[in-house]
Amino acid sequence: MSGSGITVGVDVWQFGLPVDELRGVWRLADEGGFDNLWVCDHFLPLLPNGDYQVDIFEAWSLMAAMAEATRRVRIGVMVSGNTYRHPAILAKIGATVDHLSGGRLEFGIGAAGTANAPDEHAQLGLDFPPTAERIHRLAEACTVIKKLWTEEVADFDGRYYHLTGAIAKPKPLQKPYPRFWIGGDGEKLTLRVVAEHADVWNAIGRNPTGQPGGGIPELAHKLAVLDGHCEAIGRDSRSIKRSVQVHLDRLEDLEQTLRRIEDLLKVGFTDVLLLVPPPNPIPRIELAIRELLPLVRRMKSEE
Repeated sequence: MSGSGITVGVDVWQFGLPVDELRGVWRLADEGGFDNLWVCDHFLPLLPNGDYQVDIFEAWSLMAAMAEATRRVRIGVMVSGNTYRHPAILAKIGATVDHLSGGRLEFGIGAAGTANAPDEHAQLGLDFPPTAERIHRLAEACTVIKKLWTEEVADFDGRYYHLTGAIAKPKPLQKPYPRFWIGGDGEKLTLRVVAEHADVWNAIGRNPTGQPGGGIPELAHKLAVLDGHCEAIGRDSRSIKRSVQVHLDRLEDLEQTLRRIEDLLKVGFTDVLLLVPPPNPIPRIELAIRELLPLVRRMKSEE
């Protein structure tokens, strides 16, 4: 795979968390040694009880604040729902955050297919096309964003998006552009888009108690499918890093979480993203810094 060794990130859902607590989470992740730090992109909270009457801050606005509140850790949105913002606007937002962070942006994007996405779109009056169309839109969006980030004057005449002599300055600090992390695991369409556009694929993993996400054999199969798509388009599959989400729900799940990470690395994943849902993320992040990160770093040196 590209790069050297694995990275360990933390994705803290901002559901019901006040700004001061979010700032504390960001500082903790920055100072505690995580490689990357993420928020999620939702307008309604994604909670098991289906309660939508919970505060949630907009992701990219938080990213601008996170850029100023941190100094070392790389930052991103896991992942931006393409249907929530026109890709040309998202390109401008992303370039802005890359400058605010001093070139630390990791650019996450997906087709907006989470469980509560239909409700979000319906409540806000946003179009929510069928799955196949959303994935085709995602592919075009990646092309649009890359053009705006690299070309002085960009033109594009796609089925869903169009640019006509578009000028987008400043370009991102990172050249040619921040790494694209694409989330999703549909084998026929999404993983094809990953093969075409991603620097990193992010897979949804099952947590230790068996909540949604693929088991180890299923995830290993999807890795093989991604390799096949890369071969079909003539891309070296080793140029795409493979990140997987691992839920850290409860403090007592630490041993299970560690075993889960070991199993995922053995089947071919290169990077780990700890998903920390609410409430009270700080004790779990502190525990991960103290007890989990050193052990995962040891795995890193053994790989």
